[in-house]
Amino acid sequence: MSTCAAASRELSEPLAGTAATARTWLLIEQPGPWGAKALTSSHLDPALGRALETAAAGTGVRVALIRRPGRHADHPGGRERRVHLAHTLPGRSWTRTALLADPADLLELDFPALGAGEHGGLWEPYEGDPLVLVCTNGKRDRCCALLGRPLVDELAATGEAVWEVTHIGGHRFAPTLFVLPYGYAYGRVTARAVKEILHAVRDGQVVTANARGRSAWERPAQAADLAVREHTGEDRADAVRITRTEPRPAGTTEPGGWSVTVEHADGRLWRVEVERGSSLPPRPESCGAGPGSPARMDVTALREVTGRRA
Repeated sequence: MSTCAAASRELSEPLAGTAATARTWLLIEQPGPWGAKALTSSHLDPALGRALETAAAGTGVRVALIRRPGRHADHPGGRERRVHLAHTLPGRSWTRTALLADPADLLELDFPALGAGEHGGLWEPYEGDPLVLVCTNGKRDRCCALLGRPLVDELAATGEAVWEVTHIGGHRFAPTLFVLPYGYAYGRVTARAVKEILHAVRDGQVVTANARGRSAWERPAQAADLAVREHTGEDRADAVRITRTEPRPAGTTEPGGWSVTVEHADGRLWRVEVERGSSLPPRPESCGAGPGSPARMDVTALREVTGRRA
């Protein structure tokens, strides 16, 4: 049986505009097995997992579990665990980190403030290498295990401090990668491509090849951001930002979509027209699911706007 990742690759499904949307990420170390909905089906207390989901809902914060590669003992543990918080808006990105003895302390966080990019001096600044996250949760979708785990093993063998993560969306694009502090997601990556991506991030730059989008933006804006970067060759992470995303209603002959304004740090502006399309022919959006037509973000026009800022 063909996997969802194989079908997506064979049909050349576009990657742009498919990243999970979240301005701030809370990553909680949780060794051991993960279930399909890992926050409530792992060795994290399920009641705590549900409470964290409730606390984060609607705040712009996304919660995920992480673990180091290797064998994961099937026991609850009880040791300190690493947690990371990362905000991904251009020019305002930051990463904070701590070791916690009791993950229930996370319920004391001010989730609305964190989603707005205000950490208030919480924990310590993270000053290490970029955080490299690869989805390996085979209980969520088998492609993440079949393709994600070999990538993690290869990266770990070459010395990269990679983390496994429970879910970053888009398992049909496995192996999927998410990199902080800038928050760009990637699909169908190889170990060599990851090395190039991390080399760029260390220099404050972004690689657009195989990029799905920056999680700080909604999906039409993700596609617009990547389109402008490819059009201009701009690779500095914080040189491009989205200033406006306006829904465009469907007409009698034209589909609905969005008009996205993209601004460069030097003041240049672009208007990018994005339409919501459907990927055809139908294919499974996840392994075991019936055929579907996943939404795609199609850039239909890009023009520079002069003489004014949005």
